[in-house]
Amino acid sequence: MRPVFAYKADPQRGQIWAEVFRREMPEVDFRIWPDIGEPEAVRYLAAWLPPADLATRFPNLELLFSTGAGVDQFDFTALPPQLPVVRMVEPGIVQGMVEYVTHAVLDLHRDRPAYRRAQAQRLWQPLPVRTAAECRVGVLGLGSLGQAVLAQLVALGFDTAGWSRSRHAVPGVHCHAGADELDAFLARTHVLVCLLPLTDSTRGFLNAALFARLPRGASLVHVGRGPQLLTADLLQALDSGQLAEAVLDVTDPEPLPPESLLWAHPRLQITPHIASMTQPHSAARVVIDHLRRHARGEALVGLVDRARGY
Repeated sequence: MRPVFAYKADPQRGQIWAEVFRREMPEVDFRIWPDIGEPEAVRYLAAWLPPADLATRFPNLELLFSTGAGVDQFDFTALPPQLPVVRMVEPGIVQGMVEYVTHAVLDLHRDRPAYRRAQAQRLWQPLPVRTAAECRVGVLGLGSLGQAVLAQLVALGFDTAGWSRSRHAVPGVHCHAGADELDAFLARTHVLVCLLPLTDSTRGFLNAALFARLPRGASLVHVGRGPQLLTADLLQALDSGQLAEAVLDVTDPEPLPPESLLWAHPRLQITPHIASMTQPHSAARVVIDHLRRHARGEALVGLVDRARGY
């Protein structure tokens, strides 16, 4: 009996996964939820939200894959404690995030929000043009996405810095680590980009106290997770001028309700969580590579550290 790979996410994307598996890993029986065959044969599962009875339904499960870059949607208390969980790290997600953040940073750096407001008022009002080297961009989170974003910003000539809880070394980037270095990182940042994973320690991380430590008139690009941002604190910072502009791709809740004050704020740009999306062709190939690594006993890229939550 062939081992079963069960896919529990968007079925249209699942059909593309199935085609890639049939072509490149025919020794595995790829199934799309709910047609998963004999549960005892399921060795691998890819899901955005795994079933609540995962531990009892699939007694022989060897690997659980998230179909997205994050795993904050998983209830780890309901998962078998020894089950390896792998988050999605694939070229489509990385490239999408690099494009979105680079566009947002350039838009803010070249004062495009101010020019859009001026155009609406029919005002011809030139502003001073600064070089990229005069704009200090700081990225919260130095995982694969954060490092890829920073590499592009460095190539464009921006003065870049990064912050994470653990120490990293990134070419061309001033790297800061831990709570003791957060203030210095924030004090030098004109455009703050949040790419932190959602954990207990990052919920509400983007708040009034953090905004107050940025230079007055700084801007925010938030592409992490909605619950990391305190909405009332953001609106207050924008209204007071502590923050000049904000770009949000994630909110809490999602979808953002029509009555939310965020929609109408003149210094806020909102997109509906589209900065980066898994591309099914490349995602399936990445997962196949992981299955082969797993069979050879090799390390898996994106393996989640449950103690850290990502």
